[in-house]
Amino acid sequence: MDCSHIQFRYTDTLDAAQLQQLIALFQDAAFWARDRTAEEMAIAIAHSHPVVTVWDHERLIGFSRATSDGIFRATIWDVVIHPDYQGAGLGRKVVQTVLSHPLMSRIERVYLMTTNQQNFYERIGFEANQTTTMVLFHREIEPVPSLSTVEVGAREQWAEVE
Repeated sequence: MDCSHIQFRYTDTLDAAQLQQLIALFQDAAFWARDRTAEEMAIAIAHSHPVVTVWDHERLIGFSRATSDGIFRATIWDVVIHPDYQGAGLGRKVVQTVLSHPLMSRIERVYLMTTNQQNFYERIGFEANQTTTMVLFHREIEPVPSLSTVEVGAREQWAEVE
């Protein structure tokens, strides 16, 4: 497959049409993300750096994003390539594009989660890590009773300034 015209782009946001393409890409290629909505992905993208999109002209064919503290830890999320384009090295290139971003290039330890693609990520250089991964599934968190109204208000004001 000739992929010389495929473009990899860093982005901060996706417009509504691009978000719909992303949701369709998840439907076609990501069993773990089939129930996501465009609104949810817009929030996730807004809180992720870098975000990498992969384009065949105007068609979104690949995606990944990362979150990081900028120096010690980062996690790569949502690595996906459309099935019609798999096997051409684009998955490797999207991961390498995420890792080469200035916000990721100095990270001490980069994590990712995968259900079925361990061999793929090992070929890129990731190692199995069975000793440190834990998960807390979404649940309602009770407010911390010791916070005063003033402290909460100050935190909300800070969040608005950011």
